[in-house]
Amino acid sequence: MNGTDASKGSIPGGDAIALAARIRSGALGCAEAMKQAISAARANEALGAICHIDEALGMADAAALDHEFRNNPATFSIRRFAGVPTFAKDLGGPFKGLAVRAGSRLFDGMLDASADSDLAARFRQAGFSLFGLTTSPEVGLSLASEPVRGPVCRNPLDPSRTAGGSSGGAAAAVAAGIVAIAHATDAGGSIRVPAACCGLIGLKPSRGAIPGGPGFGNHLGGIASELAVSRSVRDAGAIFEALRGNPAGPYAEPALDKSEKLHLRIGLLTQTSSDFPTEPARQEVVEAAARSLEQDGHEIVTVEWERLAASVTASAAIFADIISINLAWLVESLHLDLSKAEPLTAAFAERGAALGPTALWQALSAMPHVSHDLWRLFDGIDCLLTPMLATAPLPIGSFPTDHRDTELHLNRMARFAPLACLANISGFPALTLPFGRDADGLPLPVQLLAPMGGEPMLLAVASRLEAEQRWIHPHAISGLAS
Repeated sequence: MNGTDASKGSIPGGDAIALAARIRSGALGCAEAMKQAISAARANEALGAICHIDEALGMADAAALDHEFRNNPATFSIRRFAGVPTFAKDLGGPFKGLAVRAGSRLFDGMLDASADSDLAARFRQAGFSLFGLTTSPEVGLSLASEPVRGPVCRNPLDPSRTAGGSSGGAAAAVAAGIVAIAHATDAGGSIRVPAACCGLIGLKPSRGAIPGGPGFGNHLGGIASELAVSRSVRDAGAIFEALRGNPAGPYAEPALDKSEKLHLRIGLLTQTSSDFPTEPARQEVVEAAARSLEQDGHEIVTVEWERLAASVTASAAIFADIISINLAWLVESLHLDLSKAEPLTAAFAERGAALGPTALWQALSAMPHVSHDLWRLFDGIDCLLTPMLATAPLPIGSFPTDHRDTELHLNRMARFAPLACLANISGFPALTLPFGRDADGLPLPVQLLAPMGGEPMLLAVASRLEAEQRWIHPHAISGLAS
């Protein structure tokens, strides 16, 4: 382990790998780590990050791992995150014993939690102990996590602002130090936007890299991915390695010789559309990251907004149609009562029902064209560096759902994160990390995109930027605070 403090490694304030190392060393038991996480969760209830806690489930998991540590240390030691407490998101899964409600009254008592999905089984195999669900907006339809059924999720860095969505609860829980890492999903920026709001690392994997289902459909026609939000790049890489690969066979990932210094052509895009402009400070941090990488020997290639404008516009339209039609299908197939839904959710479902199967086929047929356009861009560059958010995290209430104007809502999300959907529709991997702080002390995030299967390259570049330590987490992780 790098660094002078084995409990924290090279990451200021520590991360999930550091917590696992402390548990593996015997300095902290699994049950004690869980007790501290539960205590932190109770102490931070006002944040609204957690919509359901099951202390008994968490303590039972932790006790089983303590038993394994004493009686089968060889098996315990190969679990990368053995004993690390964490949460599932209230959307995705399923995780046995944790019945999701997707932030909605629509699904109360309907969704099965009797067995793990393949992904949930891999979380457990990696050694995680799960003890609850994090807050998401109703059916994941927002870049804020403020469901009417509650709780309203707030940003630990400034509780008057959003923690993002739809994995806002996961990001708030990690940023507050309740847990070191948490399950998250991303269909239109829902891992990366909350990570960017809260000063975290958010990796949206390549399409097909992480197992999907059974129990989570076809992940919205392939635009959604599951992974996590974390405090360090090494945590993001480690959990990706632990979870990747479909049941039919291992995920084919290009080899990256970590012993050689990378010399990459890095595309630099700082400006977004005049309709969805990015604030100067958030353009400047992207330029600062590019200068830093250039000093490290990488070639910087300017990419103008016009090169991506058509793909960004197409991605937004495809996203809107797919989520609407998927929601209409859920309402019909599960016989949901839309009178229980928030007005905006009902409006999206009705929009989807009006679009019909022809529109769905058109949306699915348009997706490969976005992928093809990005492939052509990557003929000339190895990865793309962009802004992640156009503004600072917005005030609580900036994404209301008490109305039926779907276009207004989509426009609000596009203004906040203009480039978020591009990675989902293309299927390419994308990663966000903080690279400084603004005048209010809030994170200044950047985004990296790579060709399909380019996670190793993204992680390598992100690790290089992270090493400058331009962002320090203000809240200690439970289990590493002492």
